[in-house]
Amino acid sequence: MQELREREVRNLIGGEWDPADGRETEPVYDPATGEVIAETPLSTAGDLDRAVRKAREAFPGWAATPVTERARLLFRFKMLLEEHFEELRDLVTLENGKDRNDAAGEVRRGIEVVEFACGMPTLMMGESVRDVARGIDNVSYRFPLGAVAAITPFNFPCMVPLWTLPVAIGAGNTYILKPSERTPLSAQRLGELLSEAGLPEGVFNIVNGAREAVDGILEHPGIEAVSFVGSKPVAEHVYKGGTAHGKRVQALAGAKNSMIVMPDAVLDKTVENMISSAYGNAGERCLAGSVVVAVGEVADDLVAKLREQAAAMKVGPGSEEGSELTPVIRDSHRQKVRQYIDLGEEEGAEVVLDGREPPLEKGFFLGPTLLDHVTGDMRVGREEIFGPVLSVVRVDDLDGAIEFTNGSPFGNACSIFTESGAAVRRFRENVGAGMLGVNVGVAAPMAFFPFNGIKDSFCGDLHATGKDGVRFFTENKVEITRWFSGP
Repeated sequence: MQELREREVRNLIGGEWDPADGRETEPVYDPATGEVIAETPLSTAGDLDRAVRKAREAFPGWAATPVTERARLLFRFKMLLEEHFEELRDLVTLENGKDRNDAAGEVRRGIEVVEFACGMPTLMMGESVRDVARGIDNVSYRFPLGAVAAITPFNFPCMVPLWTLPVAIGAGNTYILKPSERTPLSAQRLGELLSEAGLPEGVFNIVNGAREAVDGILEHPGIEAVSFVGSKPVAEHVYKGGTAHGKRVQALAGAKNSMIVMPDAVLDKTVENMISSAYGNAGERCLAGSVVVAVGEVADDLVAKLREQAAAMKVGPGSEEGSELTPVIRDSHRQKVRQYIDLGEEEGAEVVLDGREPPLEKGFFLGPTLLDHVTGDMRVGREEIFGPVLSVVRVDDLDGAIEFTNGSPFGNACSIFTESGAAVRRFRENVGAGMLGVNVGVAAPMAFFPFNGIKDSFCGDLHATGKDGVRFFTENKVEITRWFSGP
């Protein structure tokens, strides 16, 4: 791990790694210890402009490269990701803080998108109809857009870049990544592995930075499309700013995901899934179940079991075997989560399990928190907390659970725990969320399906991953043809 702590964070522009000399920097912390492990350079408009210029210069040659050759490069990249799997896992744990099992799952999910993109020769296929009229044929072709950009979050520093990177370059685009300034190390390693796989210079670029870099991406006329994952306020800023400058934008935003528990749920397995969903990665994921909606008489037993299992969780660094609750990303975020717990108590929620006092001296840790008797009028029941806080809402029936869930402005995910097919069908047909789980705590779709948030959880038309991702990074041209000369 010592080798990982000594890495220098640099920009990658046109195949060259630029040192951070002369730039302002922001510290990168190990959340488990609070120690500074690197400095992220805060790039300027000039840095971004050079990256865009290099990406645009590389585009014609890369777009003209046969799609089969681009796919072969992705196969080589996948092989390198597999070879360096444990290194990537440990980088995620180091800079984000999540435990090794969660970090391994993140890397695996990212590799699955690369696997999907290896099928780009098929995914780029157009459509055709011969003889749409006498002697006239109609066909469509998919073309890459040009230089595109992605702005990615701290909570999945390896997986989220891989949501878009392999699809975008596999389709023939060139790509600029602005990783979170809090977690830049995983992105840098991805760039090194792409170079090792043989990717031509300028096809993949990294521009580190914070808000100035984001705004530069939104405004730069040389960038055709922007993919973003992050909080609702920033997603709205990115969507409005990017589209105002004529760009195609997909912006994945915040969440307040419900987990509905019916009286017939298999309670022990349900609680096990809920604990993992709510407290895994310290609750810092957009698919975390943050509200339990207990239906009818199940509530008391459910809360008792949730409290028992949450209280028994081992709090510790992600690098330590057996750690179940890991640190949040920064001390400032820890203070924000504490304030939400204070607010919930003031609003009338019962603090069944209180995690406000730091359970460890070093690092940015919180204990697990469980709030009962939360209502839809309370901010802790409506707003995204993004920490290890689980709220329990009590309702009389399934219709009440659906009504509570649909009252949220967010629509990322919702799960139901039941053995009733009729309840599942009613849930599926009526709940307002884009990703649904049945006896699944984290309703994450596979790489060949879209990451399908709706309502305030998404700004745009085409989602990330799956065929939506391919459509987002390509443009259709439709051709209608006839020939005047005879054979």
